Amino acid sequence: MIALHTILSAVDIVQMYGKDAHAVQVSGITADSRQVAQGSIFVAVRGTTVDGHTFIPKAIDSGATVIVGEDEMQLPEHITYIRVQHAGLALAQLAHAFYGNPSHQLKLVGITGTNGKTTTATLCYHVLNGLGEKTGLISTVENRIGDTIVPSTHTTPDPVQLNALLARMVEAGCTHVCMEVSSHAAHQHRIGGLRFAGGVFTNITHDHLDYHKTFDQYIAAKKMFFDMLPKSAFALINTDDRRGMVMVQNCKAQTYTYSVKGSADFTARIRENAITGLVLNLDGAEFHSLLLGEFNAWNVLCVYAIGRLLGFDKESVLTILSAQQPVEGRFDVLYATGQKITGIVDYAHTPDAVEKLLSTVKSMLGKNQHMLTVVGCGGDRDKTKRPLMAAVAAKLSDKVVLTSDNPRSEEPESIIREMEAGLTDESKSNCLSITDRREAIRTAVMLAKTGDVICVVGKGHEKYQEIKGVKHPFDDKAVLRDTFKTLVH
Repeated sequence: MIALHTILSAVDIVQMYGKDAHAVQVSGITADSRQVAQGSIFVAVRGTTVDGHTFIPKAIDSGATVIVGEDEMQLPEHITYIRVQHAGLALAQLAHAFYGNPSHQLKLVGITGTNGKTTTATLCYHVLNGLGEKTGLISTVENRIGDTIVPSTHTTPDPVQLNALLARMVEAGCTHVCMEVSSHAAHQHRIGGLRFAGGVFTNITHDHLDYHKTFDQYIAAKKMFFDMLPKSAFALINTDDRRGMVMVQNCKAQTYTYSVKGSADFTARIRENAITGLVLNLDGAEFHSLLLGEFNAWNVLCVYAIGRLLGFDKESVLTILSAQQPVEGRFDVLYATGQKITGIVDYAHTPDAVEKLLSTVKSMLGKNQHMLTVVGCGGDRDKTKRPLMAAVAAKLSDKVVLTSDNPRSEEPESIIREMEAGLTDESKSNCLSITDRREAIRTAVMLAKTGDVICVVGKGHEKYQEIKGVKHPFDDKAVLRDTFKTLVH
């Protein structure tokens, strides 16, 4: 239990009435009425489909003694009601204070952008651990407290889960945390109240317009993260993205830049891009990376810059960074050695990410090698990118198999039809549509010849396929590996 009045200073209160905050002890905080326990604070957050204010009576019946909301209302005398302008932000601020302001005791680095967040955050985590700092990781793939893995369900957890996780990291002795920051998290104030040591912008391309509605709103959501950075923080911006500097307009943090193409505070130039890895001129030093693909030059450079901005010396950062392996589901390579067929599994799920991946693979192909691509689009998400992704795959691949991704509540066949709308009459002749994703991957393998490369994109690290509200076990990498085993050597 904790005294309510000790955590209220973090919140901008419009009005408070009912039982005196100095006389109230609280046991927890939640925005989910199903999780309310005796002595809880219930925060009535307005979501996109549900208004938390409608669940206030249920929360009180379940034992909530403090209600936080945005509306004027009359509640029983034993309830402390706190009226605020934005309940979502208040939830984050209260959660941070309830868990002892954990971000104040950590060097928290947030990484945002359309592509590269997971790779950058994960590499950064491994590098900092390699430099001797016990580090936490909050990412799409997994969360880590030091070497302990904590399952991940969202790119950025809800404020209560997030602050509870950060508090566990403090308790475990972590000094640094590398964290993905999604546009949803910024817009919904899930990161409200946190104090960041640094913010990083990787890039911004077409994505999440099902939520943000317009590209300008998507950009604005990303910028919200940089607007909240304190003067003591750094803001690291990829200036090869033309919208990079927009992120730091009116930003209080100290701005630094990185670039693979132009001049910047931190620079790299690609000397070699091969199936064996990258060779870069990185900050004046020749650097060998095990990561594949031109796009990973930006990820490697970004992690190097973060290490330097956190105060670590050049040689130490380069040494640890050079030993890093690819992140699971990000340009993840498998081989069918007998047939000399290469498989690549990648999380690319936007037109830009698919184009970058396939362009990189295409640049590595020899004269008689071909590229076959298996690609689908998720249901209940941005529909405008479906024909674009199919068009990009068809333009760059020798053969394309359109298939199901996570159809969720939609019919896979209708999603595939929307993808097919992006195909030209000419490209249709090199495309197949197979609804069953397992069968689509197997078909691509059967069509491949010696030396060919098969790219399976969209799901990457995911170990499930979501259909009609049920997550069925499914792993692109496992299916590809098992199919390779069936090939006659």
